[in-house]
Amino acid sequence: MSPIVELKNVRKSFGALEILKGVTFEVNKGEVAAVIGQSGSGKSTALRCMDRLETIQGGSMVICGHRLEDSNVDLKALRRDVGIVFQSYNLFPHLTVAENVMLAPRLVKGIARASAHGIAEAVIAKVGLREKMDCYPEQLSGGQQQRVAIARSLAMEPKLMLFDEVTSALDPQLTGEVLRVMEQLAADGMTMILVTHEMGFARKVADKVIYMKDGKVHEMGSADILRNPSTPELSEFISEATEH
Repeated sequence: MSPIVELKNVRKSFGALEILKGVTFEVNKGEVAAVIGQSGSGKSTALRCMDRLETIQGGSMVICGHRLEDSNVDLKALRRDVGIVFQSYNLFPHLTVAENVMLAPRLVKGIARASAHGIAEAVIAKVGLREKMDCYPEQLSGGQQQRVAIARSLAMEPKLMLFDEVTSALDPQLTGEVLRVMEQLAADGMTMILVTHEMGFARKVADKVIYMKDGKVHEMGSADILRNPSTPELSEFISEATEH
């Protein structure tokens, strides 16, 4: 089975500051990979490179069959295959929940309004917000807005979902709502890469854990490495993360 995500010796700098210093890992179809590590270790940058929101300076990156180091890569096709959800929800305040979710299928895929509405209804139900279809973002809690942001990505029927610290701005109760949705997606077989500081969640759903430190993959393995880390650095990171 060829991997759906393949990073080989990926390097990325902002000016003189090298953020990714030769990152290599792969993720297979249907796998959930959790990327963990201290702030500044390069986790979010690696994720943003996978959607070509950032370009890489070295190495190679193949995402859902798209070669990202190629300057002629079809970004529209890439973003049809890859959904990304950020810490900030970025919903349009003047559009209802349903309209926010329908927008991309209509604009990017040219789907007719009635069909797009059907898709929106299905994915909004999937994140548990069917009764909020006609509400505006300001009428929703942070957790609900984040679930709408997930539904918006799902409406494009991506092959891969990227989650960048999607719960870090939420309180514990709202975090739980969002993580339950992600857990269900994992159970449904969605390929996911999540940058997260939720160690319990990573333990529960991740098939693969990638621990990054100083711009490199420092340790990688199944979720068991969170119970039995083989490096002192990961051991220390886990004990600090568990204390908070």
